[in-house]
Amino acid sequence: MEWLNWFASFENTKPLALVILFVTFVLIVLYVYGSKKRGERLETYKYMPFMDDESESKEDRK
Repeated sequence: MEWLNWFASFENTKPLALVILFVTFVLIVLYVYGSKKRGERLETYKYMPFMDDESESKEDRK
């Protein structure tokens, strides 16, 4: 149970959390930009929130 005391100390958990978050960030970036096909597919989704607004504004004009 000595290792649980190691986690209870903020001096130890802050750098550990930083390393975990950095590794997670790097993995997400590699996932998104790792495959060119996946990156292009994800780029097509960037206008998806605005697509509903355009269709609603066209219906309002009618």
